[in-house]
Amino acid sequence: MTDALAAATGTALDDERIDRAPSRKRWSWSRDVTEFEEIEQIGEGTYGQVWMGRDRLSGEIVALKKVRMDQEKEGFPVTAIRELKMLRSLRHENIVNLKDIVTGQNQNRNRARRNKHEIYMVFEYVDHDLTGLMDTPSIRFSEAQVKTYAKQLLSGLWYCHEREVLHRDIKGSNLLIDNKGNLKIADFGLARTYNDNLKRYTNKVITLWYRSPELLLGANEYGPEVDIWSVGCLLVELLTKKPLFPGKDETEQIDLIFRVLGSPTEDSWPGWTRLSYADMLKGQFYEPRLDEALQSITPTARSLIADLLQLDPKRRPTALDALDHDWFWTPPYPTPREDLPKYRSTHEFQAKQRRKESNKFNSHH
Repeated sequence: MTDALAAATGTALDDERIDRAPSRKRWSWSRDVTEFEEIEQIGEGTYGQVWMGRDRLSGEIVALKKVRMDQEKEGFPVTAIRELKMLRSLRHENIVNLKDIVTGQNQNRNRARRNKHEIYMVFEYVDHDLTGLMDTPSIRFSEAQVKTYAKQLLSGLWYCHEREVLHRDIKGSNLLIDNKGNLKIADFGLARTYNDNLKRYTNKVITLWYRSPELLLGANEYGPEVDIWSVGCLLVELLTKKPLFPGKDETEQIDLIFRVLGSPTEDSWPGWTRLSYADMLKGQFYEPRLDEALQSITPTARSLIADLLQLDPKRRPTALDALDHDWFWTPPYPTPREDLPKYRSTHEFQAKQRRKESNKFNSHH
């Protein structure tokens, strides 16, 4: 095991740090993946497949995330180490629970590779992800239901941001929903810690449709406001079933944003011209038309979305401020979790597979 992996996972190499932080989880590494029965594939994570499985000892249903090792010269992917470190220190009802880490023998036909061990992360199993539900034609969320999900998402993000963790990939397929109405933030493979002494980070993070304008224009010093922007984009999608900015590449993405929110000015976004790619924007000047784009949703929802989607990152609310917005405190009030509809288990991966099967069937008939 590498030192980095040992440090991330709280094995013997990390005892000193654990004594100082007793709330951190430790994993035994003593179990083998053969102690779990694989049921079906439910996803593709940042760095490996995700399977629904059954613990043969307890009978508990879990999610097994296989860490893809074949690309790694050093043995263990940085993204996986990062996720393990994050999840070891985060405990919150709206963050997915990593229960254990187990190993397995690689079954690869290549003899050299077969001796390598495989690593699996064992998570609590959650019935759905938001994209899987949104992609199901028969499902439409009520505004009260969206409020319940948004409230939980912002609560989980507030907890992360208070602990100086940026998620950096908030989107529907990384938000899990169980049949008790609980939302859990998952996939911390792109997450990282930050602090007010801004460090330089990569701006090639966050799935394109949910990526903020400062990242698209080359900012490499940023904080929680990049996650807040993603929440604004997702909120529109939950309320309308359509993405607000479905760009095909970075140039189209920034153009779509400015077509709706208006071109930036020194008033609306002080200092934006100093970003690396600001020069790309010479030419067309757009007036803001967010209200027009969001005509189908209520004025208070539009007001919150306008706050979350401020071009100037400094003007976006914190997750805690957003939770205080009138939208959450006016009718229709958030649906109590126990009253939310229960759905058949649906993840984005399965929804795509079902669409493929249906297309195959239709093309043959």
